[in-house]
Parts: sequence; C-alpha cells; structure tokens
Amino acid sequence: MEVNVLNVSGKETGAKVQLPESVFGIEPNDHAIYLDVKQFLANQRQGTHKSKQRNEIAGSTRKLYKQKGTGGARAGGIKSPLFNGGGRVFGPQPRDYSFKLNKKLKSLARKSALSYKAKDNNILVLEDFSFDSIKTKNYIKLEADLNVTNEKTLLVVASAENNNVYLSSRNLKKSKVISVEQLNTYDVLNAGKLLLTTGAVKTLEEALAK
Repeated sequence: MEVNVLNVSGKETGAKVQLPESVFGIEPNDHAIYLDVKQFLANQRQGTHKSKQRNEIAGSTRKLYKQKGTGGARAGGIKSPLFNGGGRVFGPQPRDYSFKLNKKLKSLARKSALSYKAKDNNILVLEDFSFDSIKTKNYIKLEADLNVTNEKTLLVVASAENNNVYLSSRNLKKSKVISVEQLNTYDVLNAGKLLLTTGAVKTLEEALAK
C-alpha cells in the first residue's frame, strides 16, 4: 500500500512511502485483538479493591439474644452479614489481574489493528519532524494543518527521544504521542486517525514483519 508523505503543514512533499503488506495488509484476526486489548486493560487495574469479611469487622462477639423462644430468626453475633454494618460475603479482595500472552499473538493483534486502520484509510504518514520548544499550540497547529482537530489521534514516532513533541501534546485530551516501542493494539484502535512518521514506518516494519 503506497501512501503520500505529508509535511507538518499538511502538504504533500512529493515523496511516497510503501506500507508493507506483512504489517498493514494482513487479514485481521479479531480474536487476537480481543485478547490483546483485554490484557492491556487488565494490566491497568490496580487490584487494590478490598471489603471486610466477618472476621475483620470491629464489634462484639456476644450472642445477641437467646437461641429459642423469641419468635425471630436465630442470630449468633452483630458482625453477621445479615446485619447492617456486618461483614460482606464473598467481597472483593486484592488480586493481580494481569495474564500472559504469547509474543506471536500480540504481534498478530498489532498487525491486525494496523491493517484495519489501513483498510479504512485512517493512516497519515508524516516526514520526520521535531519541535524546537515545548508548546501545546505547536501540536494544535499540526493537527489543524492535517485536518484532524476534532478526531482522536495517535502519533507514532520512531524513538522516545522526540520528547518535545510528546510534551507538547500531553495536555490535549484527544491526542496521544508514543514511540514504536510503546505501540499497543488498544491505542491503535482507540484512535480515529493514526499518524506515522516515516521513521516509525521503517521501525514498525523491522519490528513486526517477522
């Protein structure tokens, strides 16, 4: 798939870049995407939720009233889950939600997500660039020139060393900048437009075309 390369002003540079079919043109695997997104979201969970069980509630252990003869249900103590303020039955406990996926499956999921973006013509390729200073308005102007202001965008750069671009985008709710090493299926699918630098395309091909 051949795509025109744009500059930061949104104009065509005359150059073209070939998006490799092995990365951007495969038959997408929806189940691989599902598993990779599920793992990504599970890894975001802190797992610190906690409710108190009956043995952790502060309260008396005395029997509330005699076993028989009251006409009411028998009760052993005020900490019973049946009473207000008692312990919770089978409540949440701290746990680790993360799970393992094979590298080949994760690679397949990323290529599937990228192929969906290419199929829907939602990929723009930019020439490699950087900002001289950290200014949010620089990134706002970039998106305006590319006509993607009202869409969620994900910009993938070749290296995390492009720090000024990342810091300039950080205050924008619908914009995200990551390096190729940080690329994940969730962010690709969550973005309306995928912006790739020419360096990122080359690095992606080397990382995922295996």
